[in-house]
Amino acid sequence: MEDLPIAVLFAALATLLLLSAFFSSSETGMMSLNRYRLKHLANKGHKGAKRARSLLDVPDRLIGVILIGNNLVNIAAAQLTTLIAIKLAPANQEVAIALGGILLTLAVLLFAEVTPKTLAQMHPERIAFPASHILIPLLKLLYPLVWCINQSVNILLWIFRIRKPEIAHDALTKDELKTLVNESGHQLSQERQNMLIGILDLENVRVNDIMVPRSEVAGIDLDDDIESIAEQLRQTDYTRLPIYKDDLDKVVGILHIRDAAEFLYADNPSKVMLSKKAQDPVFVPENTSLYNQLFNFQKDKVNIGLVVDEYGDIQGLVTLADILEEIVGEFTTDIPGDTKDIHPQRDGTYVIDGSTGIRDINKALDWSLPTIGPKTLNGLIIEQLEEIPEANVSIRVGDYSIEILQIKDNQVIAARVRKLK
Repeated sequence: MEDLPIAVLFAALATLLLLSAFFSSSETGMMSLNRYRLKHLANKGHKGAKRARSLLDVPDRLIGVILIGNNLVNIAAAQLTTLIAIKLAPANQEVAIALGGILLTLAVLLFAEVTPKTLAQMHPERIAFPASHILIPLLKLLYPLVWCINQSVNILLWIFRIRKPEIAHDALTKDELKTLVNESGHQLSQERQNMLIGILDLENVRVNDIMVPRSEVAGIDLDDDIESIAEQLRQTDYTRLPIYKDDLDKVVGILHIRDAAEFLYADNPSKVMLSKKAQDPVFVPENTSLYNQLFNFQKDKVNIGLVVDEYGDIQGLVTLADILEEIVGEFTTDIPGDTKDIHPQRDGTYVIDGSTGIRDINKALDWSLPTIGPKTLNGLIIEQLEEIPEANVSIRVGDYSIEILQIKDNQVIAARVRKLK
C-alpha cells in the first residue's frame, strides 16, 4: 500500500469517511423513526418500512452490526491517515502523524458524525428506509460476529448483575396517548384533539360531575291540577320529563313529550294518561363513570337517567346529550330562553351563577378551579368557608378571588370571580 499514489490513498480515505457517515446516519435514522408511523406504513405494505421494522424488532443485532461496521471503517481510516502522513512528511513523521490524527478527528466529527446524524434526525425515513437495503444483507454476512459480541455483552451484564429489561411493547398508556394527541399539532384540528381528549377523559369523570342538579330538574308533579300540568307541557323546552307525585324522590317514570299528545288534546284528560305513557325510570349511581354510563345507555336503549346517591335519594338528572357534550363540546341547539351562567365584566372579572358547575367554568374560561369535592361554585364557596356565607364576603381559592354577591335560601346565587395575576 505504501507504493500507491497519494491521490488513491486520499480517495480511499474519503470512501471510508463516507462509509462512516453511512453507519452513523443509519443508527440515528433507525432510532429516530416514529414507531407508530412505521407500524402504520408497514401494515399498508411499504417495503422500506417493513425492512426497517424487521431490523428494529431485534435492536441489539441492529446496533451490533452498525457499530461493528462503523468501528472497522474508523480504524481503517486512522491507519490510512497515518500512512498518508508518513508519505507526505517522511522527514518529520511524529509531527505529521499527530497533525493527521487531529485533522482526521475533525473530519470524522464534521463529515461522518455530527452532520450525518443531524440530517438523519431531521429526516429519519429518508435515511433509514434506503439504508435497510444494505443493513439487512450486512447483518446476515456478519451475523456470527454480531452474535459473539452480543453474547459477550450479556456475559458482562451478568457478571455485574445487570438485568436486561424486557423489550418494551408499543402499547401506550392513557396519559401517553393524551400527550400524543396534544403533540399532534397541525395534523389534527383543535376540535378533533378536544374530542379525542374528551373520550379519553370519560373514565375519569363521574356522572355527578355533569348532572343537572336536583334543584334545576324540570318535571311534572302529578299533585298539580290538570290545567297547570297541561300548560307546563305546552311551554316546556324539553323532550323528556320526569313525572312524580309531590316529590322528585317519588318518581313515577319518564314521559316523552310526544306521548303527551293524547292528554293535551283529550276532551276529558286525566293524569292516568300520563302515568300510563311514562317509561320506567333508570337510576344511575352518582359515582358511575361517564365511560360506563355511555355504554349503559346504549345497552338499556335509553338516553336519560336519574342520578341517586348511596341512600337512594335522587340528586339530579343525566342525559346522553350531557355525556356527548363532554366529547364534542356544547351543541348548537341550545334550549330557547336558556341564559349563560357566566357573565364577563369590563374590569376582567366574571359574575357567575352559584349553581354553575366547576367543570363548566374551567372549560369555558380555561381555568383550573379545584374539581375534587364540590361540583358547583356554590358548593366550593361553602366548603371553603365551612358555614353559610353572607353577601359581600370575599375568599381566595388558589389563584382565584371570589366575592359573594347574592345569597338566597342558604345558597350562593351569584359571585364575582377574578383570576389573580
